[in-house]
Amino acid sequence: MTTMTAAPAGLRVTTHGLVHIYRSEGHEVAALSGVDLEVGAGEMVGLLGPSGAGKSTLLSLLAGVFRPSAGKVFVGSTELSAATPRELDALRARRVSLMLQGAGRNLLPYLSPRDNVRFAQRTARRSGEELPEPEDVLAGVGLEREIDRPLSELSPGHLQIAALAVAMAARPGLLLADEPTSQLEHRARDQVLERMATLNRELGTTVVLVTHDPDVAAFLPRTITIRDGRVGGEGRSGEEYAVVTPDGFLPLPPHVREDLLPGTLVRFHRVEGADGVEGQYLLLPGHAAAPEGSTDV
Repeated sequence: MTTMTAAPAGLRVTTHGLVHIYRSEGHEVAALSGVDLEVGAGEMVGLLGPSGAGKSTLLSLLAGVFRPSAGKVFVGSTELSAATPRELDALRARRVSLMLQGAGRNLLPYLSPRDNVRFAQRTARRSGEELPEPEDVLAGVGLEREIDRPLSELSPGHLQIAALAVAMAARPGLLLADEPTSQLEHRARDQVLERMATLNRELGTTVVLVTHDPDVAAFLPRTITIRDGRVGGEGRSGEEYAVVTPDGFLPLPPHVREDLLPGTLVRFHRVEGADGVEGQYLLLPGHAAAPEGSTDV
């Protein structure tokens, strides 16, 4: 696979107290209820959580497609929640790319992969951006042999990789992808993930993707779980952690809720680490003298 050149600077993503409320059947529904999130420039992060948790809504807010009901969203130095429509259009044309779920929603069906990439670059080129040629973009994702083939002749995996090339056509600093592997078999899924990881590593592009697939989550260096409209947990190197919110709220993972029923009394006990390693807290449910029932948090 040919390496892409002219790497963009990855964009940092930060949200503070992010709330998004929409109306459904005459009622107000809170899709997000105070999300505090930070993704470092150049990170590759997955958003996890059950259907309806607010993952896709959060992705759309990060892309500036929706305006938050409350709170702030920063992408790089730009506060999306205060940006003008023109500023948001310019950001999406050059610096932030949103891949919708399903390859077909990101591609013009009557154009080849080369012409799809060229079409995706048009606005950035008009503004004076220096961008690689479409064939170089496609070679960078390993699609050089399919550059001029009709989309109807491409496999589902190659279609998704073509959609990835289109998303990276303007060299964005932030790539947002909604379930980019959900409709693929395992081999094609792994190819797409590997291509995304290569772009993240070689270009420095920040990648945030939504997934329900535990295998995809295991591939990612960091995952963030959205539960009940909030950040409910983080995964690092295969370990799941609860996240304490700025107001001191500690959401419990579902499997812990089965043991700690509403009304359960708990206390925290600090255990000092050995050899100067920072200690941990043990959450002790019920009576204090029950260390065998303790859970690390």
